[in-house]
Amino acid sequence: MTDLPSRAQVVVIGGGVIGCSTAYHLARLGWTDVVLLEQGTLSCGTTWHAAGLVGLLRASESGTKLVQYSSELYAGLEAETGLSTGYRQCGGLIVARTEDRMVQLRRTVATAAAFDLEAEMLTPEQALEKWPVIATDDLLGAIWLPQDGRANPTDLTLALAKGARQAGVRINERVRVLGVDTAQGDRGPRVTGVRTDAGDIEAEVVVNCAGQWAKALGDQVGVTVPLHSAEHFYVVTDQVEGVHADLPILRDPDGYIYVKEEVGGLVVGGFEPVAKPWVSPSEIPYPFEFQLLDEDWEHFSVLMGNALTRIPALEHTGIRKFYNGPESFTPDNQFLLGEAPGLAGYFVGAGFNSVGIASAGGAGRALAEWIVDGAPSMDLTSVDVRRFGPYAADETWLRSRVAEILGLHYAVPWPNREPVTARDVRLSPLHQRLEDAGATFGTRNGWERPLYFGPPLDYRWGKPEWLEHSADEQVACRTHVAVFDQTSFSKYLVRGPAARDTLQWVCANDLDVPVGHVVYTPWLDERGRYQSDVTVTRTSDAAYLVVSSAATTVRDLAWLREHTWPGADVEIADRSEELAVLGVMGPRSRDLLSRLTGTDLGDEAFPFATGQAFEVAGAEVWANRMTYVGELGWELLVPVDAAVAVYDALHEHGDDLGLRDAGYSAIESLRLEKGFRAFGRELTPDYGPVEAGLVFATALDGAKDFLGKEALAAHREALRQAGPRRRLVSFVLNDRDAMLWGGELVVRHDEPVGQVTSAAYGATVGASAGLAYLRRDEPVTSAWLAEGGFEVDLAGERLPATVTLKAPLA
Repeated sequence: MTDLPSRAQVVVIGGGVIGCSTAYHLARLGWTDVVLLEQGTLSCGTTWHAAGLVGLLRASESGTKLVQYSSELYAGLEAETGLSTGYRQCGGLIVARTEDRMVQLRRTVATAAAFDLEAEMLTPEQALEKWPVIATDDLLGAIWLPQDGRANPTDLTLALAKGARQAGVRINERVRVLGVDTAQGDRGPRVTGVRTDAGDIEAEVVVNCAGQWAKALGDQVGVTVPLHSAEHFYVVTDQVEGVHADLPILRDPDGYIYVKEEVGGLVVGGFEPVAKPWVSPSEIPYPFEFQLLDEDWEHFSVLMGNALTRIPALEHTGIRKFYNGPESFTPDNQFLLGEAPGLAGYFVGAGFNSVGIASAGGAGRALAEWIVDGAPSMDLTSVDVRRFGPYAADETWLRSRVAEILGLHYAVPWPNREPVTARDVRLSPLHQRLEDAGATFGTRNGWERPLYFGPPLDYRWGKPEWLEHSADEQVACRTHVAVFDQTSFSKYLVRGPAARDTLQWVCANDLDVPVGHVVYTPWLDERGRYQSDVTVTRTSDAAYLVVSSAATTVRDLAWLREHTWPGADVEIADRSEELAVLGVMGPRSRDLLSRLTGTDLGDEAFPFATGQAFEVAGAEVWANRMTYVGELGWELLVPVDAAVAVYDALHEHGDDLGLRDAGYSAIESLRLEKGFRAFGRELTPDYGPVEAGLVFATALDGAKDFLGKEALAAHREALRQAGPRRRLVSFVLNDRDAMLWGGELVVRHDEPVGQVTSAAYGATVGASAGLAYLRRDEPVTSAWLAEGGFEVDLAGERLPATVTLKAPLA
């Protein structure tokens, strides 16, 4: 019988590499009253059959920092614990067969420079020097990443476990968690412990690191952990002449394969374009330890065929072992980290999409920081478990999506790529009208949203065919009037006697305004950094309507409820599904709406940043005079059952005014020409209002207190004395034909100085425009920007840009 303690401060569920890393880092942060429970033995689930690749460069700076830390940890863990991790910095080689892939690799090298990583473009001949047994006749080039490495997954897990034990963590194997206990706390439900087949443990914190079992565990307590397993294949070959222990990791994404050395032979695996989902999360058998699935050579044939093309010696090399191990993937190819919404003390670290070994060190540290400090030390919005709503728990939906997601690992990462599977989950009441009008849709948080009105998406690095349609929509909005379906906005009703005080604390701007006024405000954390970016309308003395981005519904509501005082008499309700939003924008918007209502829409009667209720097409709507495109306009909040009638009335009365339907691609271009920021790109937990240039949207100089005020004031004062070293700027390319998408490197006199956060083609400025964070050792000032010398690296080509603190169309 396993001897379990009756209580612990933290219980970690899962003894794979993520669970062991989390326990190890909790102990390093001083939390040693930790129990880790594994239903089998350590590493027996997905970890043991992982390939062990550690590629440092990721799409985001925070993701890259996580893996950088992982590599440093793995390299030094043996000295600390006496157990080898098998970590070897062998370098990585990525080869390209097509010009599209070469563009991606050139962009990758520029991204590496932005993140201060080493990366170098190679010719096919230079690639052959790094990997002497590959065929190069079909290659156009390659990149060399000297800091990449590989680790032994099981050895790494055992080393982390030993390090945790040495610090006082208790690890119990052969203990299966049957459920998590909860009780009502001051602010809602919270965890109180776990039930196991060996007894119960009281706990303040429970961490779900259960790998492919994580979803089923989450379902038991109503926590959405959206992941689904797919069969993941690789083979281990006999020895190959010319292969040695320091051979770099080889990736041939055009052939969907990766290759690494193992005992003189090769591990050959990959990510086939159409994956093979395994059983649903609720059907995973128990026990399932150190087990593989049946061989499927037919499904593996696309990978094996490409491996034979790249490494001809495999034609005459035997196969020692075929591995088919299930591995879990998430709907957007990003892992799941953080505290679950609606259940205090319940944390998740799961769904690592085949990058678990690379990410484990950094992710375990970040999750431990989240538990101990209440937040991670860097921007982890893209992996926050709160990014998904309940719709993402549907297993049929997940099964459809995972077949696509695995294959995207090595697909060309086209800008603005939209998934093709698991669509039409959340539809605007106008969906059919927009489809009939020729809309091409994208998806955000399950919502179908019109991107533009025109032909289907075509993916390319340069200007796509649909751009002219988006440009026409931009022109219509700037010169006449456009209608945007913005129903996917998140909408929250906050009301009750404590509504004002609650929002005054959470919102950095002053919400004590007259009824009918609209306030643009950030939500900041204790460090004075962004947690959300919203508008708040006071609709009555004790009621406010909060409007936020489509992607942040669950996250926002969790944040708001978490920062409501215990016992406060306030109701917080999600109205996102109940209200449609029609944005009527452009210089003729007042003319159009005046045909539909007798309400005076003039500047004096209806000023900017105010809202009023009036009737349109027989329905009462609430209209806010706000804009995200920088033109005269109103956002109409309409009951969903009246949305079609209002939309039809706008078109019936707007044709002679030049009314056009327009989509989110146009919004992106229009907002960048005006320098408007977006949460998740310009506004993240890595930045505050000073760097973002939005101190004016706070009450920093006022009397009211708010969350993060002290930190924001201290930060501003420090920068007043030293000058801001990192600052958000607007830019416009001088080359009118070049197309930017975001993420590009910014250089000045050939020295990296920043990275583009958002970019799009602006029809009014006639070129690609965007926003970028610049950094330097001295203050980023208007005078320094005016000296010029700035260029944007577009896949290796340096394009001059005009960079300013003011927006192009300010």
